[in-house]
Amino acid sequence: MDFQKIFTGKSSKNYDNPDPSFSINDQPLLQRIHWFRFLYLSTMPSLALYGILTTELLTKTAIFHIIYLSLNSICITAGYHRYWCHKSYKASKSLQLFMAILSCASAQGSIYWWCRDHRIHHRYTDTPKDPYNAKAGFFYSHIGWLFLKRDRRKLGYVDTSDLQSDKLVMFQHNFYVPLVALTGYIIPIGICGLGWGDWRGGFFYANICRTVYIHHTTFCVNSVAHYIGDLTYGDSTTAKDSIITAILTLGEGYHNFHHEFPSDYRNGIRFYHYDPTKWLPTFTMDEFTAQVKKSNKQWIIIQGVIYDVTTFMFEHPGGIPLLDGAIGKDMSEAFNGGVYNHQNAARNLLGHLRVGSVVA
Repeated sequence: MDFQKIFTGKSSKNYDNPDPSFSINDQPLLQRIHWFRFLYLSTMPSLALYGILTTELLTKTAIFHIIYLSLNSICITAGYHRYWCHKSYKASKSLQLFMAILSCASAQGSIYWWCRDHRIHHRYTDTPKDPYNAKAGFFYSHIGWLFLKRDRRKLGYVDTSDLQSDKLVMFQHNFYVPLVALTGYIIPIGICGLGWGDWRGGFFYANICRTVYIHHTTFCVNSVAHYIGDLTYGDSTTAKDSIITAILTLGEGYHNFHHEFPSDYRNGIRFYHYDPTKWLPTFTMDEFTAQVKKSNKQWIIIQGVIYDVTTFMFEHPGGIPLLDGAIGKDMSEAFNGGVYNHQNAARNLLGHLRVGSVVA
């Protein structure tokens, strides 16, 4: 059974090659509606409201709801968005597995599907090729785009070969619906039901309300973040920076910065910007040294940030010996002119290798 086709209306066996003889836009409106997504997304808020009005919220269920919701949200912001879509940092295999599985509880589509459309959004922002084009209206960019089947030939093209060659990404893509059932329904309802007998609260609060909240906070990145705020770093797109949006979206509100610097692992770059996802693991100098000497980590430090250069050793223009001699050291001065004053291309590349930061 092709589970992915049930959820997205698109076969997992035919990723980016639609039938050239078929045009969705030529079909009547009723045939253009993606009925599964329309019914699912339009009834969920009503079901959540009904649950809130008719179901007592137990303290244990409320605590679990907040914890599980937070984990699911982080798996979208840190996983889908900043790791798989923009490759803005490195993640261990165990972290990738954790994010790939637990993100399914958010029911937002597979990593492949989500990242492909988001990359198109960045490349063709505010144009008809943008899947959630803000200039098509607030409702369309927020949720309306999900209600319609789309002719992929009318959307822009982006390279997704890295996603298609990632076994974990494609496993999650091909078995997405069973994983949603497990993580989005069975686990949260089962924990609340078996744990403290709150089956009804588990269904409405830990499942329905949680899912609706995560849906619409994510949707706000496509809508609110393009309507409210300031054009801090550039005015070529409608993307805006706003603390209001940051609060609504768990830190994804500094959207103007993000569109100008999509490969940066941060969204809010100031220390006071609300962005829970930006905090990298921290190490003392002794811990950093121990990781290099005892665990053979190929780490260097530049301006307080730790970079893992393992995958870059054979690609460094200065040769392996030069980079090998930097392992375990603070190379800030050398990177910024002491040996060579690296330009934007090098700095953007370096951004993909972040693994932590050094604290005093």
